[in-house]
This record gives sequence, C-alpha cells and structure tokens, in this order.
Amino acid sequence: MFDRTQWFLAGMSIALSLQLSQPVAAAVPVGKVLQTAQTNSSDAGDKAFKEGLQLYQQGTAQAKRSAIVKWEEALKLYRQAGDNRGQALSLLGLGRVYSDFGENQKALEYYSQSLPLFRALGDRRGEATTLNNIGNVYAEVGEKQKALEYFSQSLLLRRATGHRGGEAATLNNIGSVYSDLGEKQKALEYYSQSLPLLRAVGDRGGEATTLNNIGLVYSALGEQQKALEYYSQSLPLKRAVGDRGGEATTLNNIGSVYSALGEKQKALEYYSQSLPLKRATGDRGGEALTLTSIGNVYADLGEKQKALEYYSQSLPLFRAVGDLRGEAATLNNISNVYAELGEKQKALEYYSQSLPLSRATGDRAGEAITLFHIAYVKRDQNNLTEALNDIESSIKIIENLRTKIASPELRTSYFATVQNRYEFYIDLLMQLHKTNPKSGYDTKALEASERSRARSLLELLQESNANIREGIDPYLLQQEKSLQQQLDALEKQRIETISTPNPNATKIDEIDKQRLALLQQYQQIQAQIRSASPRYAALTQPQPLTLPEIQKQILDENTILLQYSLGKDRSYLWVVTSTGLTSYELPKRGDIETAAKDFLEAITSPIQRDIPQQVAQASGNLGQVILQPAAAQLGNKRLLIVPDGVLHYTPFQALTIAKPRGENNNVPLIVEHEIITLPSASSLAILRQNYGDRKPPSQNLAILADPVFSPNDERIKGKITQTTTEKLEANNLGLNQSLRASNRQWPPERLAFTRQEAQTISSLFPSASSRQIFDFDASRTTATDGNLVNYQIIHFATHGLANSQNPELSGILMSMIDDKGNLVNGFLRLTDIFNLKLAANLVVLSACQSGMGQNVKGEGMVGLTRGFMYAGAQRVAVSLWSVDDEGTAVLMQKFYQKMQQQKLAPAAALRAAQIEMMQQEKWKSPYYWAAFTLQGEWK
Repeated sequence: MFDRTQWFLAGMSIALSLQLSQPVAAAVPVGKVLQTAQTNSSDAGDKAFKEGLQLYQQGTAQAKRSAIVKWEEALKLYRQAGDNRGQALSLLGLGRVYSDFGENQKALEYYSQSLPLFRALGDRRGEATTLNNIGNVYAEVGEKQKALEYFSQSLLLRRATGHRGGEAATLNNIGSVYSDLGEKQKALEYYSQSLPLLRAVGDRGGEATTLNNIGLVYSALGEQQKALEYYSQSLPLKRAVGDRGGEATTLNNIGSVYSALGEKQKALEYYSQSLPLKRATGDRGGEALTLTSIGNVYADLGEKQKALEYYSQSLPLFRAVGDLRGEAATLNNISNVYAELGEKQKALEYYSQSLPLSRATGDRAGEAITLFHIAYVKRDQNNLTEALNDIESSIKIIENLRTKIASPELRTSYFATVQNRYEFYIDLLMQLHKTNPKSGYDTKALEASERSRARSLLELLQESNANIREGIDPYLLQQEKSLQQQLDALEKQRIETISTPNPNATKIDEIDKQRLALLQQYQQIQAQIRSASPRYAALTQPQPLTLPEIQKQILDENTILLQYSLGKDRSYLWVVTSTGLTSYELPKRGDIETAAKDFLEAITSPIQRDIPQQVAQASGNLGQVILQPAAAQLGNKRLLIVPDGVLHYTPFQALTIAKPRGENNNVPLIVEHEIITLPSASSLAILRQNYGDRKPPSQNLAILADPVFSPNDERIKGKITQTTTEKLEANNLGLNQSLRASNRQWPPERLAFTRQEAQTISSLFPSASSRQIFDFDASRTTATDGNLVNYQIIHFATHGLANSQNPELSGILMSMIDDKGNLVNGFLRLTDIFNLKLAANLVVLSACQSGMGQNVKGEGMVGLTRGFMYAGAQRVAVSLWSVDDEGTAVLMQKFYQKMQQQKLAPAAALRAAQIEMMQQEKWKSPYYWAAFTLQGEWK
C-alpha cells in the first residue's frame, strides 16, 4: 500500500517562508506505521492524498490550489473509512497550504482539528509537527509568546522521540522568534544548535533555511558582509532542493544587503528576481515584503512617488495575510516618504498607525525606529519637548536590546547601526540648550555623548577582572580551547602553504576564509560562555559617567576634558573642568573631515611633510575649526581628548591655534599641553577601578625587539638550507599577496634601529629587573608564555599590522623563523593579545600603525589598544601612522630617559620627548615625533 507518511515527508519538508526569516514547517515522520492502515476504503483516500502531494511539490500557487482540492477529497474519503491517521495528515497538509497563502486563521482551524487526532492515535511525532506548525502561524501573526509556547511543546516531543530533523526545525523556529523580538544573540544560539543537526540528517532545505536566518541576524546587526556569506551558502541549496519560495526569500535578503551597502541598482536586480518567484508560489506575505523592499530603494534614490506606489501595493497584501509586523514596517516607510515630502502631519498619522502594531507584535526594534522617526518630525515642527520624550523612549529600547547581545563584536556592530539615534538626541538637546541655556540640556547632551561611545569596551574592561569561565560547562571550555588550537594550526598551515616555491593563491584564499570562519566560531563560543556564566550574569552593567562623576573621578584642577561629537548638520565640543562645563557648536562632520584629512596628508605625505608652510597651514585650518572656539579655556592645562569619527586619526599634539597678535601662531599644542586620548571618559574610570590599586609587578621592563622576518637576514646564515631559503622567500611573496590590503611593504624589512632602541632603553633600568628579548626569541611563543605578567613596562619594537576591515586579524609581527631556521607562526594576533595576562603600568607598541584598527561608529578605534587594556595594561602608547624607524628609536630613547631619569609620568615624559625632538632640525617635522599618542591613565 502507498506509504502516505513517506510521501508526506518528501513533499512537506520544504520550509515555509515567513517575511525575511524562514521558519521550518516540518513533515510528519511517522515511518512505516501507515503500512498497517486500512487498505480498502483508505486506498481511494491515499490516491487523492498522493495526487495532492505531487501537486504541492510543484510549488506554484495554481498547483497548491489544486492540492487543496485533492486533500479535501482525501479528507472526505478518510472520514468515510474511519481512517484517523489519514484525516490527521490531510488536515495537516491543508493547514500548511493555507499557511503558505497567508490565510493564517484557516490554517489554524485545520491544525486544531489535526492535533487531537494525532494525540488520540498516540502519534507523538505527528503531534510535535502540528504543534510546530501552529507555532509558525502564531509567529507570523505577531503572537510571539504564544508561538514560543507551542514551539517549546514541540521541541520536548521531538527530543523525546529522537526526531533530530524535527528538533532542528523547531530550534530554527525558536531562533526566528527571538530574532523578531530583537534578541539576536539568543537567536544565533538556537540557529547554532539547529544547523549541525540539519546537516547530520542531510536536510539540505532546512540547512538552507537556517543559513538564511543566520544571515538575517548578521544583517540586522550591521554585519552585511557576514550576512552575504550566509545568504550565498543558502541560495544554491534552496535551488538544489527546488524550494522556489525559499529561493525568493534569500534573493530578497541579498537585495537588502546590497541596498544597505549603497548598491541600489544591484539590490533592485535581486528584488526583481525574487518578486516573480513569490508570486508564482502564492506567497502573498513574501510578495508584500519584496514590494516594500523595492519601495525602500526608490525612496533612497529620491523617487518618492514611485516608492509610494510600491508601498500601496504592499500594504493591502500584508493586511490580507494578517502580517502585523510587515504592516507596521510599511506604514513606517510610507510615513518616512511623507515626512521627506514635507507633509509632516500626514507622516505623523501613518506613524501613529505603525507604532501600536509594532508594540502589539513585540517588535521592539521596529518600535524604536518609529519613535525615532516621530521625534524627527516633531523636531522639524519645532515641538522639541515632545520630540525629546519620543527619542528618549527610543533610546531606552535600544539600551535594553543591546544588553541582550552577549558577543562584544555583535554588540559593537549593532550599536553602530543605531548611532544616528544618539546623534539626533545630542543635537536635539543642544538645540534645547540654545533656547533654555540654564536648564541643563548641555549637561544631558554631554552625558548622552558619553552613553553613545565605547560601551563594548567598558563592558569588556568590567569583565576582565572576573573569572567568567568559573562554573561553565567543561564541554564549552573544551570547544573554546579546540578552536584556539585550530586557529593556531591553520596559521601554521597558511605559512606552509605560502612557503612553497609557487604559492597556490586559491588555496591561500580558502585558508583565509577558513580563518575568518574559525574566528567567527570562536567569538560565538565566547558569547555562549558569557551567556552561561554565573560570574558574567552577576556583573552589573557598567554605567557611563555623569558630569559630576567625570568631574570628581577623572579630572583635577589642572586637567580639562575635551569631548567631541561630529554630526551631519552640526558638531559639538564640550569642555569640562573640575568645576564647570562649556559647550560649543562646531561645523558639520563633512567640513571637519575635510580639514582633518588635509592635515593628516600634510604631515604624512613624503611630498608635503617636510614643507613647513603646508604643514602649518593644514594644522592651523583644523585647529581653527575644532580648538579655536575653546582656546581661551585651555591655558597650560593637561588635555584629555575624547575624539569622534575622523578625529581618532588626528595627532592633536601637532595642531596649532591662533594666538594674539604678535605671538607665534605655529606653536604645536604639545608645547603648552600634556595630551592623552581616551575612547570615553568612562573608560578611564573602569581602568582605575580595575588596576589602580593593584600591587606593581616585581620586574621593571620586558622589551621584545628586532625579530627575524626574512631568509636574507644575516642571523640565519649557517642555520638554513637552500630549500628552506626558497620556502622563506616564497613565504614572504605569499604574505605580500595575501596581506596587500594592509598597505604595508612585504616582505617586512628588518627594523635595524629597534635593537639600538632596545639596548639604550634597557640600559636605563637595573639589569636584574629588566629583560631584553631579541632575534629568534622575540617570538609569539615568548609573548604568550605567561612571563610578561611579571613586568611593569612591556615594550614591543617591531612591525604592527592594522586590519581596518577585520580588526580581529590585526596584530604584531614577531619572529617568523626559529633558531634552527624553521618557519614558525610569528603573528601575535588580537585574539592572542586578549588572552594575555598582564599587570603592566605601561605597554609601548613601538610599531607602525599600532593605534589603528577599525573605526566603528559609537565604539571608536577597535584594535590592539583595547586588547592590551583588557589584558591588564593601565595605559598604552601607540602610533597613528607608519613611523620612521630611526626617528622612532630616537623618540623612544628620549621618552624612557624622561621617565627614568627625570621621574616623569608617562604622559608628561612623552610630551617632553616630543618637544625635544621637534627642536632638532632633523626631526622637527611632525611626521617624526607626532605619530605616538598615549591612551588610558594619565596620572
């Protein structure tokens, strides 16, 4: 007899598309039980059921409607035969088709008939499937908590019956609900449980769905390239299994990534592929989504009326299928268009329809967006007080959502996506300050600025003193250790691959992709450890400082805080002293960026840097824009500078500001001020809390310098064969090809002056309390062996590598060859630095671009500095550009002489060294002395 269940399994395991994410409406895997079913009256039902299933498998809307007719016929025949199992399956199939068509109430009616039949039969798998699909319907109509209740019932049954494929489907669906609720980290955890199960059971369609959904999470968190990688894995699988609806969804999502990346025409190409597939499969909710997406692109391109046409097609479809979340988003988008067309009141009317729908569906992110847009319109109507209430409600939601993300990397990327809300909030407060200068709005604006920056760094520093791995499942810790080992092994494999005489570029690219994938897995495991850690849960979220706390905890009478916030229309500077606050409005971000880039070009360009007039003009121009308004307050005080945007790349010590007539206008800021840069004022408070009262290590100085990079290095002669020499030459060639994006010359040249630098510095310390580590010993192994915890000052004199795209691949180059002439992994990457245990008062990175990294909105420079601060450094001296080898050696020698012989604090010593250098003809250009800056503790 025809095995209905097996056919059902084959036809119904294709995932249901739901908006951008995809829940899995799994099949009923009852196995061979049906072979014992009635054979007479049920045969006609089986025939009709099979025909309906074959029609459903075709995937078109017309075929699905024909499937409804066949399954209704089968249902009638099964009822006549008293075949409860056949009835249950037919009802389940009918519910599935109506769910596909967005007729959710009808789907629920069929599922609610199917469920008691499966229970009466004792068919726990069929019961689990029906519960899963009921959960999908509730998720689609916005009843997320109800959906979770059904999914949790389904999951228990699927685990109890050992149905791994069904378990994977329900885990995926739970992840989708948490994603919709804004709990992206929790969503990723469920997807990461689902994906290996789907792969283990060979469910390629389900695998494609979960890959799609992971991509959706990364896209929502601002990680568009990561999202694209997952979509690119999902799409061919969808096509291979014939899931046209799922293919359409992933095409739509790829379009959304390209739209977010600003490639609007490419986005439209993908949407135009998605739309006919959605229509062909009868997925009205998916069709509505793609229409809205196309409308968004036209809105971005300025074609407002065309955008409205697409929204007007989309909105009734969302309403017809009961998709409140999609309806809310479309209403919000219509509002945006009317707001930009100047029809503010009409915009508010649509926002007022959108907002309650977002709240009803638990879409906290959507609610926050709509509140932000309402605030924007009200500000334009000069209703500033109401606008303030709305934006504060929006930011409150954002603050709540970001705490639900355990991964620091994902918190950072998410926070970058919402920085426009903080920028608007700050600007609104400062506009209120203009009209009510005595109401404290400038104080609130400063505090909002502090809340908007370096939050992930604060949390990392808060965590660094807690043993968050205590009480963690050993399996998780073993996974973390295994991934560390895999990363190390892959680095070695990479070196071996690029060390062949003719390196295989394709294989190198594959290894680089594997390395990024492993780093991502490593970050996910660390996020799981944080989520599961009792110690981490017990940590209170570090709160950014208020103005009185900044004045009391950070400043003294000789220290001033300069905090910048760059905005689209206006920028701001707050000057904070121990007793007062003054605020200044500065030009828009674009003007400051132009002046800052001109200044950096004048200092670092080989053509301009030795022409004093050009350097002076560029320095004066930027100083006039960002410092001159506050010049009268600066005096000769110490300056703590919290930069924003392009100012993270700016050497403030080389800036000049106009003086009264008759005085020299070309005096760099460093001459009159000690200068320290900070990611935020609050970060210094956490550093002091963590490290301020600890007992200093017993040893003074560890200095790692002059590593061995090249086979042509004279220190290798006699230690290396011709074959190994060829490999090393190829190694350097491979590095040159694979790391071209770092803008560094490869192979890395020996930094001859670093040895002299190290020897001179070491001579200033007692030999018993200092350690010089040169040549082959200046290795990654030495840096990570745990002994550096014993030193107060740790100095690296070597090459640095800043990766602005993937900061986790930034690092420091140590010796790449051991004392026997063998290749070794000489790359001390950022993940290694985070895992160091230090107690250093000072870490000096006497390396090129060691202060660089990825400049992330709201977080600042993500690179080596935060790694060393997490590892235990109170302050870090870093460089902002590729520095001259000899000039750096001279600067470092003077820096340490000032600390050791004149007993100056590091910040004061660096200032004195830079002033002394600029007074020498050979080194007077800021290129030689201004690259290094001190970050962290100034005392």
